[in-house]
Amino acid sequence: MIHVHDITKNFGSMTVLDNVNFSARGGEFLTIVGPNGAGKTTLIKIMATLVNATGGTVEIGGFDVKKSPEKVRGIIGVISHNTYLYNELTAGENLKFFGKMYAIPENDRRVDEVLGETGLADRKHDRVGTFSRGMKQRLSIARAILHKPAVLLLDEPYTGLDQQASASLESVLNSLTGSGITTIMISHDLKRSLALSDQVMILTSGTVRYHAPASKIADVAEFQALYERYTRN
Repeated sequence: MIHVHDITKNFGSMTVLDNVNFSARGGEFLTIVGPNGAGKTTLIKIMATLVNATGGTVEIGGFDVKKSPEKVRGIIGVISHNTYLYNELTAGENLKFFGKMYAIPENDRRVDEVLGETGLADRKHDRVGTFSRGMKQRLSIARAILHKPAVLLLDEPYTGLDQQASASLESVLNSLTGSGITTIMISHDLKRSLALSDQVMILTSGTVRYHAPASKIADVAEFQALYERYTRN
């Protein structure tokens, strides 16, 4: 489903990503962790067709992100700490707007479906400006899955969420994992990363330092030790 091959990204003389390689099969959940400045967000932006790589290729669903960006955008959903929602519109109006952008058939029915899946059916007619941070993030997930993407790209989706909102978001992500969506998540939360993921990857200074099935890591303490080992300067 996702193939990242020798991705390099330079900003002037600075190398942000250096020959990054990994793959994820359909339905897998892969989490990328690493310190600030490791290149994680740049990598997600390349996969989301928002930034072009300097070298290498990324294929999602058989489409090259650089050669066929429109095709790729049609099969991915992107979630970050920026929800990309309109506060003055209701939850339903926000989703209807994005549904029209994707030319979704039976848009009204699909809006009701995703509101139900994210636990927001009873807030359909409420303005987003009245929502808590956690509710906005759940609505952001509804927006991202509205067009039934094959791939979700999550850039620090838990940023700014309290414990209750984080637990609610995790429940939604767990339910989506069982639906066959391939998920790539950027996170600083080692415990949550290990719990959600099929694969984990440690990125440091633009280089993949560790990549393995999550099942090979016994517990969070071992993951913490690996993280400290591979991110140490």
